[in-house]
Amino acid sequence: MEHYPVIIIGGGPAGLFCAAEAAGAGQHVILLEKMPSCGKKLLVTGSGQCNLTHDGDISDFFTRYGDHGTFLRPSLRDFSNHDLVRWFTDRDLPLSPDESGKIFPVSRRSSDVLSVLLEVCRDTGVTIRCNEAVREIRMSDKGFLIHSEKAEYESEALLIATGGASYPATGSTGDGFSLACSLGHQVTPIAPALVPIRVRAYPFSDLSGISFDGLAFSLYRDGKKIRDAKGDLLFTHTGLSGPGMLHLSRYILPGDILKISFLPGMRHEVLKSDLVGRIAASGTKQVKSILSGYSFPARFIARLLDLIGIPPDLTGAHLPKKDRDEIVRLILAFPFEILSAGGWNEAMVTRGGVSLEEVNSKTMESLLIPSLYFIGEVLDIDGDTGGYNLQAAFSTAMAAAKSLSSR
Repeated sequence: MEHYPVIIIGGGPAGLFCAAEAAGAGQHVILLEKMPSCGKKLLVTGSGQCNLTHDGDISDFFTRYGDHGTFLRPSLRDFSNHDLVRWFTDRDLPLSPDESGKIFPVSRRSSDVLSVLLEVCRDTGVTIRCNEAVREIRMSDKGFLIHSEKAEYESEALLIATGGASYPATGSTGDGFSLACSLGHQVTPIAPALVPIRVRAYPFSDLSGISFDGLAFSLYRDGKKIRDAKGDLLFTHTGLSGPGMLHLSRYILPGDILKISFLPGMRHEVLKSDLVGRIAASGTKQVKSILSGYSFPARFIARLLDLIGIPPDLTGAHLPKKDRDEIVRLILAFPFEILSAGGWNEAMVTRGGVSLEEVNSKTMESLLIPSLYFIGEVLDIDGDTGGYNLQAAFSTAMAAAKSLSSR
Protein backbone atom coordinates (compact mmCIF):
# COMPACT_ATOMS: atom_id res chain seq x y z
CA MET A 1 0.00 0.00 0.00
CA GLU A 2 1.51 3.30 -1.16
CA HIS A 3 0.34 6.52 0.42
CA TYR A 4 0.00 9.87 -1.38
CA PRO A 5 -1.90 12.88 -0.03
CA VAL A 6 -3.38 13.59 -3.48
CA ILE A 7 -4.16 11.07 -6.21
CA ILE A 8 -5.37 12.12 -9.66
CA ILE A 9 -6.88 9.56 -12.02
CA GLY A 10 -6.45 10.55 -15.66
CA GLY A 11 -3.56 12.10 -17.57
CA GLY A 12 -5.44 14.36 -19.95
CA PRO A 13 -5.26 18.18 -19.94
CA ALA A 14 -7.42 18.57 -16.80
CA GLY A 15 -5.50 15.95 -14.82
CA LEU A 16 -2.04 17.15 -15.84
CA PHE A 17 -2.88 20.81 -15.26
CA CYS A 18 -4.40 20.16 -11.85
CA ALA A 19 -1.45 17.98 -10.86
CA ALA A 20 1.03 20.69 -11.88
CA GLU A 21 -0.82 23.41 -10.00
CA ALA A 22 -1.43 21.36 -6.85
CA ALA A 23 2.17 20.12 -6.72
CA GLY A 24 3.44 23.62 -7.39
CA ALA A 25 1.55 24.74 -4.27
CA GLY A 26 3.29 22.09 -2.19
CA GLN A 27 1.00 19.07 -2.46
CA HIS A 28 2.51 15.59 -2.90
CA VAL A 29 0.71 14.32 -6.01
CA ILE A 30 0.61 11.07 -7.98
CA LEU A 31 -1.20 10.81 -11.29
CA LEU A 32 -2.41 7.45 -12.63
CA GLU A 33 -2.96 7.08 -16.39
CA LYS A 34 -4.21 3.88 -17.98
CA MET A 35 -2.64 4.52 -21.39
CA PRO A 36 1.09 4.02 -22.16
CA SER A 37 1.49 7.83 -22.18
CA CYS A 38 -0.45 10.91 -21.14
CA GLY A 39 -2.44 13.29 -23.31
CA LYS A 40 -3.43 10.97 -26.16
CA LYS A 41 -6.68 12.81 -26.79
CA LEU A 42 -5.04 16.21 -26.40
CA LEU A 43 -2.71 15.34 -29.27
CA VAL A 44 -5.63 14.98 -31.71
CA THR A 45 -7.47 18.08 -30.52
CA GLY A 46 -8.14 20.57 -33.30
CA SER A 47 -6.78 18.17 -35.91
CA GLY A 48 -3.50 18.10 -34.02
CA GLN A 49 -3.25 21.89 -33.76
CA CYS A 50 -4.85 22.20 -30.28
CA ASN A 51 -7.40 25.00 -30.16
CA LEU A 52 -6.79 25.78 -26.48
CA THR A 53 -9.40 28.46 -25.86
CA HIS A 54 -11.18 31.40 -27.47
CA ASP A 55 -10.51 35.11 -27.51
CA GLY A 56 -12.88 37.75 -26.10
CA ASP A 57 -14.40 38.56 -22.74
CA ILE A 58 -14.92 35.60 -20.44
CA SER A 59 -18.60 36.55 -20.05
CA ASP A 60 -19.01 35.55 -23.70
CA PHE A 61 -18.22 31.97 -22.66
CA PHE A 62 -21.23 31.54 -20.37
CA THR A 63 -23.68 30.83 -23.19
CA ARG A 64 -21.36 28.34 -24.89
CA TYR A 65 -22.13 25.35 -22.69
CA GLY A 66 -25.75 24.60 -23.47
CA ASP A 67 -27.80 24.64 -20.30
CA HIS A 68 -24.79 24.33 -17.98
CA GLY A 69 -22.97 27.61 -18.41
CA THR A 70 -24.19 28.82 -15.01
CA PHE A 71 -22.32 26.03 -13.22
CA LEU A 72 -19.05 27.06 -14.88
CA ARG A 73 -19.30 30.79 -14.12
CA PRO A 74 -17.25 30.74 -10.88
CA SER A 75 -14.39 28.67 -12.30
CA LEU A 76 -14.30 30.54 -15.62
CA ARG A 77 -14.21 33.91 -13.85
CA ASP A 78 -11.51 32.73 -11.45
CA PHE A 79 -9.33 31.30 -14.25
CA SER A 80 -10.33 32.92 -17.54
CA ASN A 81 -9.21 32.48 -21.12
CA HIS A 82 -6.74 35.33 -20.66
CA ASP A 83 -5.35 33.67 -17.52
CA LEU A 84 -4.87 30.46 -19.49
CA VAL A 85 -3.03 32.28 -22.27
CA ARG A 86 -0.73 33.90 -19.70
CA TRP A 87 -0.09 30.54 -18.03
CA PHE A 88 1.27 29.03 -21.25
CA THR A 89 3.06 32.13 -22.54
CA ASP A 90 4.80 32.51 -19.17
CA ARG A 91 6.14 29.01 -19.79
CA ASP A 92 7.52 29.93 -23.21
CA LEU A 93 4.68 28.61 -25.37
CA PRO A 94 3.45 31.54 -27.51
CA LEU A 95 -0.24 31.50 -28.42
CA SER A 96 -2.21 33.54 -30.95
CA PRO A 97 -5.82 33.80 -32.15
CA ASP A 98 -6.90 33.11 -35.71
CA GLU A 99 -9.37 35.30 -37.62
CA SER A 100 -12.35 33.64 -35.88
CA GLY A 101 -10.95 34.14 -32.36
CA LYS A 102 -9.81 30.55 -31.78
CA ILE A 103 -6.52 30.53 -29.86
CA PHE A 104 -3.78 28.08 -30.90
CA PRO A 105 -0.11 27.64 -30.12
CA VAL A 106 1.84 29.62 -32.70
CA SER A 107 3.51 26.37 -33.73
CA ARG A 108 0.07 24.81 -34.38
CA ARG A 109 1.31 21.65 -32.68
CA SER A 110 -0.69 20.08 -29.87
CA SER A 111 2.44 18.17 -28.89
CA ASP A 112 3.96 21.48 -27.75
CA VAL A 113 1.04 22.01 -25.35
CA LEU A 114 1.43 18.52 -23.95
CA SER A 115 5.19 19.02 -23.57
CA VAL A 116 4.63 22.12 -21.43
CA LEU A 117 2.16 20.32 -19.18
CA LEU A 118 4.49 17.35 -18.71
CA GLU A 119 7.49 19.60 -18.11
CA VAL A 120 5.72 21.57 -15.39
CA CYS A 121 4.56 18.33 -13.76
CA ARG A 122 8.14 17.09 -13.79
CA ASP A 123 9.49 20.36 -12.39
CA THR A 124 6.94 20.42 -9.55
CA GLY A 125 7.59 16.82 -8.56
CA VAL A 126 4.41 15.13 -9.77
CA THR A 127 4.75 11.33 -9.88
CA ILE A 128 3.19 10.05 -13.13
CA ARG A 129 2.52 6.35 -13.61
CA CYS A 130 1.22 5.18 -16.98
CA ASN A 131 -0.27 1.80 -17.89
CA GLU A 132 -2.13 1.88 -14.57
CA ALA A 133 -5.87 1.58 -15.07
CA VAL A 134 -7.83 2.08 -11.83
CA ARG A 135 -10.16 -0.85 -11.19
CA GLU A 136 -11.75 0.02 -7.86
CA ILE A 137 -12.10 2.84 -5.35
CA ARG A 138 -13.20 2.25 -1.78
CA MET A 139 -13.54 4.52 1.22
CA SER A 140 -11.30 4.15 4.28
CA ASP A 141 -10.89 5.85 7.64
CA LYS A 142 -8.10 7.95 6.15
CA GLY A 143 -9.81 8.74 2.85
CA PHE A 144 -9.65 6.61 -0.28
CA LEU A 145 -8.25 3.20 -1.22
CA ILE A 146 -7.43 2.96 -4.93
CA HIS A 147 -6.76 -0.37 -6.60
CA SER A 148 -5.03 -0.22 -9.98
CA GLU A 149 -3.90 -3.05 -12.22
CA LYS A 150 -0.47 -2.90 -10.61
CA ALA A 151 -0.72 -1.54 -7.09
CA GLU A 152 -2.81 -0.30 -4.19
CA TYR A 153 -2.80 3.31 -3.02
CA GLU A 154 -4.21 5.33 -0.18
CA SER A 155 -4.91 9.06 -0.24
CA GLU A 156 -6.70 11.81 1.65
CA ALA A 157 -7.85 13.52 -1.57
CA LEU A 158 -8.91 11.98 -4.87
CA LEU A 159 -9.52 13.71 -8.21
CA ILE A 160 -11.25 11.96 -11.09
CA ALA A 161 -10.14 13.47 -14.41
CA THR A 162 -10.75 10.56 -16.75
CA GLY A 163 -12.48 12.52 -19.51
CA GLY A 164 -15.58 11.34 -21.36
CA ALA A 165 -16.19 8.58 -23.87
CA SER A 166 -15.35 10.26 -27.19
CA TYR A 167 -12.43 9.04 -29.32
CA PRO A 168 -12.14 5.78 -27.32
CA ALA A 169 -8.91 4.84 -29.10
CA THR A 170 -7.21 7.61 -27.11
CA GLY A 171 -8.27 6.04 -23.82
CA SER A 172 -11.49 7.99 -23.26
CA THR A 173 -13.83 5.07 -22.64
CA GLY A 174 -16.04 6.41 -19.85
CA ASP A 175 -14.12 4.85 -16.94
CA GLY A 176 -14.77 7.85 -14.72
CA PHE A 177 -18.53 7.43 -14.98
CA SER A 178 -18.46 3.93 -13.51
CA LEU A 179 -16.03 5.05 -10.80
CA ALA A 180 -18.34 7.95 -9.90
CA CYS A 181 -21.34 5.62 -9.73
CA SER A 182 -19.43 3.22 -7.47
CA LEU A 183 -18.95 6.12 -5.05
CA GLY A 184 -22.66 6.95 -5.01
CA HIS A 185 -22.70 9.79 -7.55
CA GLN A 186 -25.36 10.13 -10.21
CA VAL A 187 -24.26 10.18 -13.85
CA THR A 188 -26.63 11.76 -16.35
CA PRO A 189 -27.08 9.68 -19.52
CA ILE A 190 -24.11 10.08 -21.84
CA ALA A 191 -24.13 10.40 -25.63
CA PRO A 192 -21.78 11.63 -28.38
CA ALA A 193 -21.80 15.44 -28.77
CA LEU A 194 -20.45 17.83 -31.38
CA VAL A 195 -21.02 15.26 -34.12
CA PRO A 196 -22.14 15.38 -37.76
CA ILE A 197 -25.74 14.40 -38.49
CA ARG A 198 -26.88 11.67 -40.88
CA VAL A 199 -30.09 12.33 -42.79
CA ARG A 200 -32.67 9.89 -44.16
CA ALA A 201 -33.03 10.03 -47.97
CA TYR A 202 -30.31 12.70 -48.02
CA PRO A 203 -30.45 14.61 -51.34
CA PHE A 204 -27.14 16.49 -51.24
CA SER A 205 -24.51 13.74 -51.02
CA ASP A 206 -22.83 14.80 -54.27
CA LEU A 207 -22.73 18.41 -53.05
CA SER A 208 -20.31 17.49 -50.26
CA GLY A 209 -18.07 20.41 -49.34
CA ILE A 210 -20.58 23.19 -50.04
CA SER A 211 -20.98 25.43 -47.00
CA PHE A 212 -23.36 28.19 -45.89
CA ASP A 213 -22.80 30.90 -43.29
CA GLY A 214 -25.21 31.93 -40.57
CA LEU A 215 -28.23 29.79 -41.38
CA ALA A 216 -31.27 29.37 -39.12
CA PHE A 217 -32.21 25.92 -37.79
CA SER A 218 -35.50 24.78 -36.24
CA LEU A 219 -35.70 21.36 -34.59
CA TYR A 220 -39.03 19.51 -34.34
CA ARG A 221 -39.95 16.42 -32.34
CA ASP A 222 -43.38 14.78 -32.53
CA GLY A 223 -44.66 17.74 -34.53
CA LYS A 224 -43.58 20.36 -31.97
CA LYS A 225 -40.71 22.81 -32.28
CA ILE A 226 -38.26 22.19 -29.46
CA ARG A 227 -35.32 24.43 -30.33
CA ASP A 228 -34.13 27.22 -32.62
CA ALA A 229 -30.47 27.81 -33.43
CA LYS A 230 -28.19 29.62 -35.86
CA GLY A 231 -24.83 28.79 -37.33
CA ASP A 232 -22.73 27.69 -40.27
CA LEU A 233 -23.62 24.55 -42.23
CA LEU A 234 -21.54 22.12 -44.28
CA PHE A 235 -22.91 19.48 -46.63
CA THR A 236 -21.11 16.13 -46.27
CA HIS A 237 -21.44 12.85 -48.18
CA THR A 238 -23.88 11.47 -45.62
CA GLY A 239 -25.52 14.50 -44.05
CA LEU A 240 -24.94 17.76 -42.26
CA SER A 241 -21.96 19.18 -40.39
CA GLY A 242 -20.31 22.56 -39.76
CA PRO A 243 -20.08 24.48 -36.47
CA GLY A 244 -23.78 25.32 -36.25
CA MET A 245 -24.85 21.73 -36.82
CA LEU A 246 -22.22 20.34 -34.44
CA HIS A 247 -23.53 22.59 -31.67
CA LEU A 248 -27.14 21.62 -32.36
CA SER A 249 -26.24 17.91 -32.42
CA ARG A 250 -26.37 17.88 -28.59
CA TYR A 251 -30.15 18.04 -28.77
CA ILE A 252 -30.93 15.93 -31.85
CA LEU A 253 -32.49 12.46 -31.73
CA PRO A 254 -33.26 9.97 -34.53
CA GLY A 255 -36.65 10.72 -36.06
CA ASP A 256 -36.48 14.46 -35.37
CA ILE A 257 -37.24 16.84 -38.21
CA LEU A 258 -34.73 19.61 -38.81
CA LYS A 259 -35.90 22.57 -40.89
CA ILE A 260 -33.22 24.85 -42.29
CA SER A 261 -33.71 28.37 -43.61
CA PHE A 262 -31.15 29.20 -46.27
CA LEU A 263 -32.24 32.85 -46.05
CA PRO A 264 -32.34 33.42 -42.28
CA GLY A 265 -34.55 36.25 -41.14
CA MET A 266 -36.59 36.27 -44.34
CA ARG A 267 -40.33 35.78 -43.82
CA HIS A 268 -42.33 33.55 -46.14
CA GLU A 269 -44.57 36.27 -47.57
CA VAL A 270 -41.65 38.65 -48.06
CA LEU A 271 -39.62 36.09 -50.03
CA LYS A 272 -42.67 35.10 -52.05
CA SER A 273 -43.33 38.72 -52.99
CA ASP A 274 -39.65 39.34 -53.75
CA LEU A 275 -39.43 36.28 -55.99
CA VAL A 276 -42.59 37.35 -57.86
CA GLY A 277 -41.02 40.76 -58.41
CA ARG A 278 -37.77 39.29 -59.73
CA ILE A 279 -39.65 37.04 -62.11
CA ALA A 280 -41.76 39.96 -63.36
CA ALA A 281 -38.62 42.01 -63.97
CA SER A 282 -36.68 39.19 -65.64
CA GLY A 283 -39.24 36.72 -66.90
CA THR A 284 -37.16 35.74 -69.91
CA LYS A 285 -34.30 34.58 -67.70
CA GLN A 286 -34.05 30.98 -66.59
CA VAL A 287 -35.28 30.24 -63.08
CA LYS A 288 -31.81 29.15 -62.00
CA SER A 289 -30.43 32.55 -63.07
CA ILE A 290 -33.12 34.39 -61.13
CA LEU A 291 -32.36 32.35 -57.99
CA SER A 292 -28.65 33.09 -58.34
CA GLY A 293 -29.53 36.63 -57.26
CA TYR A 294 -29.88 35.26 -53.73
CA SER A 295 -26.18 34.27 -53.75
CA PHE A 296 -26.79 30.53 -53.55
CA PRO A 297 -24.16 28.17 -54.97
CA ALA A 298 -25.08 27.17 -58.53
CA ARG A 299 -24.98 23.45 -57.73
CA PHE A 300 -27.35 23.96 -54.82
CA ILE A 301 -29.81 25.84 -57.03
CA ALA A 302 -29.64 23.10 -59.66
CA ARG A 303 -30.36 20.41 -57.07
CA LEU A 304 -33.22 22.44 -55.57
CA LEU A 305 -34.90 22.74 -58.96
CA ASP A 306 -34.33 19.06 -59.67
CA LEU A 307 -35.98 18.05 -56.39
CA ILE A 308 -39.04 20.11 -57.30
CA GLY A 309 -39.08 18.79 -60.86
CA ILE A 310 -38.37 22.10 -62.59
CA PRO A 311 -36.50 21.71 -65.91
CA PRO A 312 -33.07 23.41 -65.82
CA ASP A 313 -33.87 25.58 -68.86
CA LEU A 314 -37.31 26.77 -67.66
CA THR A 315 -37.75 30.55 -67.72
CA GLY A 316 -39.32 32.56 -64.96
CA ALA A 317 -42.30 33.49 -67.15
CA HIS A 318 -43.23 29.80 -67.46
CA LEU A 319 -42.75 28.88 -63.81
CA PRO A 320 -46.02 27.49 -62.36
CA LYS A 321 -47.31 29.11 -59.19
CA LYS A 322 -47.19 25.83 -57.25
CA ASP A 323 -43.52 25.35 -58.17
CA ARG A 324 -42.72 28.94 -57.21
CA ASP A 325 -44.38 28.37 -53.81
CA GLU A 326 -42.39 25.14 -53.39
CA ILE A 327 -39.13 27.02 -54.06
CA VAL A 328 -40.03 29.47 -51.31
CA ARG A 329 -40.92 26.66 -48.90
CA LEU A 330 -37.69 24.75 -49.44
CA ILE A 331 -35.49 27.84 -49.22
CA LEU A 332 -37.03 28.93 -45.93
CA ALA A 333 -37.77 25.58 -44.29
CA PHE A 334 -36.00 22.71 -46.03
CA PRO A 335 -36.94 19.59 -44.02
CA PHE A 336 -34.44 16.88 -43.12
CA GLU A 337 -35.47 13.74 -41.26
CA ILE A 338 -32.73 12.77 -38.83
CA LEU A 339 -31.45 9.22 -39.27
CA SER A 340 -28.75 9.32 -36.61
CA ALA A 341 -26.04 11.40 -35.01
CA GLY A 342 -22.38 10.53 -35.35
CA GLY A 343 -20.89 7.97 -32.99
CA TRP A 344 -18.15 8.00 -30.37
CA ASN A 345 -15.36 7.86 -32.93
CA GLU A 346 -16.63 11.14 -34.44
CA ALA A 347 -17.67 12.94 -31.27
CA MET A 348 -15.51 15.84 -30.16
CA VAL A 349 -16.92 15.65 -26.62
CA THR A 350 -19.35 13.72 -24.44
CA ARG A 351 -22.81 14.90 -23.55
CA GLY A 352 -23.80 13.96 -20.00
CA GLY A 353 -21.60 12.91 -17.11
CA VAL A 354 -21.28 13.34 -13.36
CA SER A 355 -24.34 15.26 -12.19
CA LEU A 356 -23.56 18.91 -11.51
CA GLU A 357 -26.12 18.95 -8.71
CA GLU A 358 -23.69 16.89 -6.63
CA VAL A 359 -20.57 19.01 -7.25
CA ASN A 360 -19.52 22.34 -5.74
CA SER A 361 -19.27 24.77 -8.67
CA LYS A 362 -16.58 26.84 -6.94
CA THR A 363 -14.21 24.02 -6.01
CA MET A 364 -15.31 20.94 -8.05
CA GLU A 365 -15.47 19.02 -4.77
CA SER A 366 -18.17 16.41 -4.32
CA LEU A 367 -21.13 17.50 -2.22
CA LEU A 368 -21.54 13.88 -1.14
CA ILE A 369 -17.98 12.85 -0.23
CA PRO A 370 -15.44 15.34 1.18
CA SER A 371 -12.07 15.51 -0.63
CA LEU A 372 -13.44 13.84 -3.78
CA TYR A 373 -13.20 16.04 -6.88
CA PHE A 374 -14.37 15.81 -10.50
CA ILE A 375 -12.74 17.93 -13.21
CA GLY A 376 -12.89 18.22 -16.98
CA GLU A 377 -15.08 16.24 -19.35
CA VAL A 378 -16.13 13.65 -16.76
CA LEU A 379 -18.54 16.34 -15.55
CA ASP A 380 -21.90 16.86 -17.25
CA ILE A 381 -20.51 19.72 -19.33
CA ASP A 382 -20.11 20.00 -23.09
CA GLY A 383 -19.23 23.24 -24.83
CA ASP A 384 -19.31 24.57 -28.37
CA THR A 385 -16.42 24.08 -30.74
CA GLY A 386 -13.80 26.80 -30.66
CA GLY A 387 -11.72 26.01 -27.57
CA TYR A 388 -14.56 26.17 -25.05
CA ASN A 389 -14.24 22.56 -23.89
CA LEU A 390 -10.51 22.78 -23.18
CA GLN A 391 -11.06 26.07 -21.35
CA ALA A 392 -13.63 24.33 -19.13
CA ALA A 393 -11.14 21.53 -18.47
CA PHE A 394 -8.40 23.96 -17.38
CA SER A 395 -10.74 26.20 -15.37
CA THR A 396 -12.29 23.31 -13.41
CA ALA A 397 -8.82 21.87 -12.86
CA MET A 398 -7.57 25.16 -11.44
CA ALA A 399 -10.60 25.41 -9.15
CA ALA A 400 -9.84 21.97 -7.71
CA ALA A 401 -6.12 22.72 -7.39
CA LYS A 402 -6.82 25.91 -5.44
CA SER A 403 -9.21 24.04 -3.17
CA LEU A 404 -6.58 21.40 -2.48
CA SER A 405 -3.98 24.06 -1.73
CA SER A 406 -6.24 25.73 0.83
CA ARG A 407 -6.79 22.53 2.79
